[in-house]
Amino acid sequence: MKQNRPFFGRQQELKMLSEEFDKSTSSFVVIHGRRRIGKSRLIQEFGKNLKTLHFSGMPPTRKTTDENQRNEFATQMAQSLNMPIMKNQDWSNLFWFLAKETANGKWLVVLDEISWMGSKDPDFLGKLKNAWDLHFSQNPKLMLIVCGSVSSWIERNILSNTGFLGRISLDIVLEELPLHDCLQFWGNAKTRISPYEIYKVLSVTGGVPKYLEEIRPSKSAEDNIENLCFKASGLLYREFEQIFSDLFSKKSEKYRKIVSCLVDHALSLSEICALLKLEKSGVVSSYLSDLEDAGFISSDWTWNLKSNKISTLRKYRLSDNYLRFYLKYIHPIKELIATRNYTSEPLCTLPNWSTVMGYQFENLVITNRLSLYHAIDLNPAKVYVANPFFQRKTARKKGCQIDYLIQTKSRTLFLVEIKFSGSQVGPKVIEEVKEKIARLSVPKGFSIRPVLVHVNGVTDAVLDARFFDHIVDFAKLLKN
Repeated sequence: MKQNRPFFGRQQELKMLSEEFDKSTSSFVVIHGRRRIGKSRLIQEFGKNLKTLHFSGMPPTRKTTDENQRNEFATQMAQSLNMPIMKNQDWSNLFWFLAKETANGKWLVVLDEISWMGSKDPDFLGKLKNAWDLHFSQNPKLMLIVCGSVSSWIERNILSNTGFLGRISLDIVLEELPLHDCLQFWGNAKTRISPYEIYKVLSVTGGVPKYLEEIRPSKSAEDNIENLCFKASGLLYREFEQIFSDLFSKKSEKYRKIVSCLVDHALSLSEICALLKLEKSGVVSSYLSDLEDAGFISSDWTWNLKSNKISTLRKYRLSDNYLRFYLKYIHPIKELIATRNYTSEPLCTLPNWSTVMGYQFENLVITNRLSLYHAIDLNPAKVYVANPFFQRKTARKKGCQIDYLIQTKSRTLFLVEIKFSGSQVGPKVIEEVKEKIARLSVPKGFSIRPVLVHVNGVTDAVLDARFFDHIVDFAKLLKN
């Protein structure tokens, strides 16, 4: 498929695929990640100079049958191979015929949205496994890629399936693009647009390639966000419903409720169940796991600084910037937007704007932790553990929450304060971090190095105090 859109980033993934393809044996590759993260686009870029057959499952509906999926597959195969459509064939025959057509020479065969493709046939994966063993794998120059947005389905049915044990050559999980790759979507304009304006867009899109492709560099952040979010024709106006209906089908409402709980705070499993008035159970835990696999939430765990023992307590954080922005600002006025009765207003006047932007800023920094390490001259190999950190209040110690704590192998703690402000950060931040340090139960022999990450500068008073060992501008993270 010819692509006119520029392709940014994913150099590591492209290298991994190329090295895998160049080996002397066949390869079974799995690629998964959230919707719109660029799985198909990556495969198209990798296969642009290869003989490629790309098949995609149909989004299932209540009326979709296995026969529908097989007929669609047969139709796509007929179009790709310029042949008549095979009729009334089961998956075994379809896979056998496809393997016969790709038995010699270099071939890239792609089964996209595989969870949709095989959703109606309980024997689909068994037939695929047999087809791989008996036919596809016999061509040492063939690569079969299966991919999809329902990462939890892929994890349960392929990666953790004993039937595929030892057969998977490469498992790639696509995450959001790093900031320096996101910057490329502004083209030549990136050198004359302020980091703060770029941040405002990223606070909505995160590092999701499809969303960034919709950006018009000639327009302001406010105009881009209005066009994407606050017009009925905008991609991000309708995206939320499509995400949940496509990925979670009949159970989508349950997943929506969980995500909605996490808009304003990171919560533990018990707190989520209490808010939803549900019993704490494995079912709720499985929903959280599915959302985490899909790339929408993160489970942040804490640890004992002295023993390094990981705590069993988890707090779930809404790590997808688009979902939070939609739930806070688009969903409440969705009907107004649909009827064109919504009048746009400056972003900074939206309810709780600074608080929400603080959460979004934290997500971006934590997602781009390797750029942060580079900015503070910290070798990632020296990091023992790093995560948002929370210390529970007990009779002997106070409660404490730290945006991001890095513990190195040399017993140094980098206490990272991620501070969003629409203007320069003032000296009040120093007192806030001092209070966190005072509350933190630090083992003997540990050093603490405070770090401040900001987006709009800091005052001279903050610089003159020389309290922070590192003050990191968001602009530097964009370039690292």
